[in-house]
Amino acid sequence: MQRKEIKLALMYRDMWQSSGKYMPRVDQLVRVAEPIIEMGCFSRVETNGGGFEQINLLYGENPNISVRQWTKPFNEAGIQTQMLERGLNGLRMNPVPKDVRKLMFKVKKLQGTDISRSFDGLNNPENLAHSFQYAREGGMIAQGALSMTVSPLHTIEYFINLAESFIELGAEEICLKDMAGIARPVSVGKIIKGIRERHPNIIIQYHAHSTPGFSVASALEAARNGVDIIDVGMEPLSWGTGHADLLTIHAMLVDAGFSVPDINMKAYMQVRTLTQEFIDDFLGYYISPKNREMNSLLIGPGLPGGMMGSLMSDLEQNLASLNAWFEKNGKSPITQDELLVKLFDEVQYVLPRFGYPPLVTPFSQYVKNVALMNVIQMEKGKERWSMLDENTWNMLLGQQGQLLGPIDQEIVDLANKQGRTFFKGDPQSLYPDQLDLYRQKMQEKGWETGQDDEELLEYAMHPTQYEAYKSGDAKAKFLEDLSKKRAPSQPIVAAPTPSAMPSQINVDVNGEKYLVKISYPDQSSESQKVDAIEQKPISMSSNGVAKYITSPLEGKFFLTKESSEKGIKVGDVIKKGDTVAYVEAMKVINAISSDVSGTVAEILVQTGADVEEDENIIKIV
Repeated sequence: MQRKEIKLALMYRDMWQSSGKYMPRVDQLVRVAEPIIEMGCFSRVETNGGGFEQINLLYGENPNISVRQWTKPFNEAGIQTQMLERGLNGLRMNPVPKDVRKLMFKVKKLQGTDISRSFDGLNNPENLAHSFQYAREGGMIAQGALSMTVSPLHTIEYFINLAESFIELGAEEICLKDMAGIARPVSVGKIIKGIRERHPNIIIQYHAHSTPGFSVASALEAARNGVDIIDVGMEPLSWGTGHADLLTIHAMLVDAGFSVPDINMKAYMQVRTLTQEFIDDFLGYYISPKNREMNSLLIGPGLPGGMMGSLMSDLEQNLASLNAWFEKNGKSPITQDELLVKLFDEVQYVLPRFGYPPLVTPFSQYVKNVALMNVIQMEKGKERWSMLDENTWNMLLGQQGQLLGPIDQEIVDLANKQGRTFFKGDPQSLYPDQLDLYRQKMQEKGWETGQDDEELLEYAMHPTQYEAYKSGDAKAKFLEDLSKKRAPSQPIVAAPTPSAMPSQINVDVNGEKYLVKISYPDQSSESQKVDAIEQKPISMSSNGVAKYITSPLEGKFFLTKESSEKGIKVGDVIKKGDTVAYVEAMKVINAISSDVSGTVAEILVQTGADVEEDENIIKIV
């Protein structure tokens, strides 16, 4: 009897994202590609997608160059490359216009990516219809991913029927995406068996993170019930919030009687050594040791491995702020573990009241952020739900698709109180095409749209990060941050460059303050252009008693959510409860409501500047 063959896919991108904040540089990726190929055991390698490109931009690297050079060796070796994309959200955390989504698949195929693993954070088939269509039109293999979660509504039959819906809409393959590793092994087997009985020839791939410890048993159940491909990680970035290790899965499958390709261990050790070298170079500074541990406490909240890297960083920052508040108010500090348990408990409280969204990007971040804000606000004696961010409201209101379960009446009442409207139409209709707008912007800035319009795609997909990359600000901030992490007591101060020079200053003229924007005549066309001079009063004098609006959390300050909107200005009259500004923190936009009425006397913080929790941001008289 011929043994069933199981193929293996290496999650090299996801290994990094599940461990920390950044990915290897393109030169590092090119170095590790050849020994990965020489290992001889992988039929697929996950090369890009998810947060990969945004992270490239954050440390000042062009993601288009990275993808082309990184996929090239695998293309030449006949190993399929795959990417992860977020359906309506494309390669970012918020919805993407239809024309940008369509261009993405065309560009990624031309850059060397073979397979698009498409998932929707709410498991809405309608949100993935365009992904499957555009992937196939662009020449990619369209794979539909079931975002696995455990709830009274997410039954075995639900997932089998969901796979059926994906296939009817054009998915050519199915993936069980167990992003938190909480899917129970027997259930995984039953779901795969149900899909296989209906579709004997479709390729089924299993992807699981190892955090709570189910993934090895789940992979075995998947193999026994008809899976074709299993995703794996490898040391030094397997286990923990990452994936089950290649060597373990390989040995288990051999023992169970499956046919799997042999591993070239000399090449394996070379990949392992190089990966550790990249960690020692700079990536290790952004990897929390906690993310290298397995944690069965996550069985309850079900938070995914892919976001645990950012979660521990967020937790560390919020713990410091919270303990500082405790100290000012005569209370005892708490530990990170204590805050973590409080967070996990609150996630379990929030999830059913939000209609059981699967805890996958971006909705895992939304639920986690709300839970964390609830904990912090309640620790300070404030009410639960007092810091519901705008991204979460968009999810709750149906602007990214319909939730599977009902929303708690308390949340509905809060929405009605704030004048918010629930939406039941096609979410894509809320986000009109924008490629022409960004093409025009690039023309005005003197920027090339790039080979196959890949630079246009990058700008339209990640506008803020792309501008920071083009100006050089992203690289400068990354190097500054890295220097602090490497030598906290001896920060490196670099000489100013055009991109690091001030683009605006405050000027006092006869007691009146003005914001003056500056341009430099010797800046290159690659730098982000600013207006020559623009004057705008940012304060007003007053003999009244001043009151201050403070930032409720640490993050970046903005007067508006979108550049097209108009923010408050000096002289505006505001009422208690009005939204006056926003703070971007933990990948979401948090509205700041005024707790006083009066006239805006001064805006104390520049747009885009970092603010601390409880920092005065707006003066009211």
